[in-house]
Amino acid sequence: MKSFLRLLALLVFVGALVAWFGTGANRGWTKTSEPVKTMDDVTGIEGITYQKRFVPGLDFLGASMLGAGLLTGVSFLFRNQNHPTKTAS
Repeated sequence: MKSFLRLLALLVFVGALVAWFGTGANRGWTKTSEPVKTMDDVTGIEGITYQKRFVPGLDFLGASMLGAGLLTGVSFLFRNQNHPTKTAS
């Protein structure tokens, strides 16, 4: 159980880093929509529309690291299992 929790913590840690870097390493807050500049065909006026897109920020990264740290901390609550060995006599 101890090693399973530590492996799970490592997977959460690495998965969060990969997701954060893979989506552009946003150093702000997490966004659920992003502004996109568009040009009106008729008037030629530039405007902003919002496109739904999940962009994880530092709060996402911090929460993931906190979760990985908690999993690692919980793993220290479990004892090592000692398996009795037979001694030759």
